[in-house]
Amino acid sequence: MLSANVASPSTAAGSSSELEEEIPMGAKNWDALSRQIPTVTEGRVIADNGTIIDRARRMAALDPHRCAIRADGGVQISYAELLADAERLAASLWALGLRPGDVVSFQLPNWQEAAVINLATCLGGWICNPIVPIYRDAELAMMLADCRSQIWFVTGEWRRYDYAAMAERVAANLPDLRAIVRVRDPRPGGLSYESLLEQGAGLTPPAPSLDPDAVKLIMYTSGTTGRAKGVLHSHRSLPAAILRAAEQWGLQQGDRVLMPSPVTHVTGYCCGLEMPFDLGTQTVLTERWDAAEAVAMTLELGVNATVGATPFLQELLAQAEIARSDLPSLRVFACGGAAVPPELVRRANATLAGRVFRVYGMTEAPLITYGISADDDTELAAVTDGRLNGYSVRIEDPQSGEEVPRGAEGEIVVRGDGLFLGYADPAQTAEAVTADDYFRTGDLGVLGDSDAVTITGRKKDLIIRGGENISAKEIEDVLHQHPSIREAAVVSMPHERLGETVCAYLIAREDVRPTLSDICATVLGAGLAKQKCPERLEWVDDFPRTPSGKVRKDILRRMITEAPPGDN
Repeated sequence: MLSANVASPSTAAGSSSELEEEIPMGAKNWDALSRQIPTVTEGRVIADNGTIIDRARRMAALDPHRCAIRADGGVQISYAELLADAERLAASLWALGLRPGDVVSFQLPNWQEAAVINLATCLGGWICNPIVPIYRDAELAMMLADCRSQIWFVTGEWRRYDYAAMAERVAANLPDLRAIVRVRDPRPGGLSYESLLEQGAGLTPPAPSLDPDAVKLIMYTSGTTGRAKGVLHSHRSLPAAILRAAEQWGLQQGDRVLMPSPVTHVTGYCCGLEMPFDLGTQTVLTERWDAAEAVAMTLELGVNATVGATPFLQELLAQAEIARSDLPSLRVFACGGAAVPPELVRRANATLAGRVFRVYGMTEAPLITYGISADDDTELAAVTDGRLNGYSVRIEDPQSGEEVPRGAEGEIVVRGDGLFLGYADPAQTAEAVTADDYFRTGDLGVLGDSDAVTITGRKKDLIIRGGENISAKEIEDVLHQHPSIREAAVVSMPHERLGETVCAYLIAREDVRPTLSDICATVLGAGLAKQKCPERLEWVDDFPRTPSGKVRKDILRRMITEAPPGDN
């Protein structure tokens, strides 16, 4: 990896005319791997044909002093300051040898530096790779090797975990990685974000020609096979989904959007890092979720909207009730990412001044629905996942693939200009996308007479814990290595706050049965995130199976749903 020394403009960045030339794609030709999904004819495209850089420059020119990002500690960054920092960072990264098509990863909390890195990555024509902070050695080794990441931004110690030390361990087996860049790490040594900003002030920022249809983002999401999938988005796809939803929600320039969701997750990335440039909103970042602080912040700053998973709504509502406030400035709470109880939405709409509704989407297809935003549709907002957000949808029989009648349950398949380009692995794309360019979501649902979609179940073997996808197979693969376990079947278990958590059904090899803490130690020892630890064990003599011997996980899920509370 490179040292902390950044080359001079004459030796690295080149002249401005050289920077404007078309540059061949970098370490991995993402555009050759991706596939362009045709734009659906229904629904108008609100997003322009440019990139986030075009929109950032426009905002910085029109209203340079307007706040774009507000972060903890009273930090405020204007559009002009954000663009200037991004140009300095991009210049330093270019001097380190990055060229268009290279991948820049960042694994950070909800800090303003993430916004600068995201903008700088786009400015250089690089591929942005946000990584959720919960991931550890095993997950990171797979993702960073798969996308051939060149630069990895990490913090030092955060929440009692040393990310910089982990990065050094993982980097030893990443031959494509040029440098680890530490953010807010006061310890000496290594390359720092702050030093790159300082050194970039004397360099010319890169200005490669950018194709709006080229790959802009690779974001990993858990797959049913246990191997995470690299989801590819273009410069155009995300704004298409963001702006349609924002229009339905009634958001406008200058509105303040509270962002408790991680900016390394598709929700936080779209509505926290991208929306200020797409719509002119102000993002209010929260590094650590605290419902009482969120209520106080909403009242003090006049927050107008937020997008988050079920736990955020549950706890914000509870604190608002304690404060005896209807949060008068909060016009919109779009809740999704995990199962949202209808009664929670009813209670929220009865208590809060604004509209609360369910939304549905995923990394591959952000904001498939925009919810039910009409004031007189509060019951529909509680019992459905909302109306379509510019996507076309088919509900298909999971076995035959035939379209089912309206109101019948089937697999949800969607197409639209908010859809991803494909996966980094073309074989995964071929499996997930139909011949006529519809994406198989793996979710079961119905399309009702009200034109609203309701999710009824899941075809995919995933657990959605607080909005985060967890692969059951990935955990099973680790548990099968335990000497006392003959067979493991991991399923979702209902959880009042998180929607779902992990339950492991186990068959012992002998009479020895490891404790829950032993099993968690095994999972953590394999380098997986602590969120993947089972929260309940169920020891059985055998699993319910099909005639061919396949485990009937639908029965296991029903069993744990009906089981009395466990004591392990």
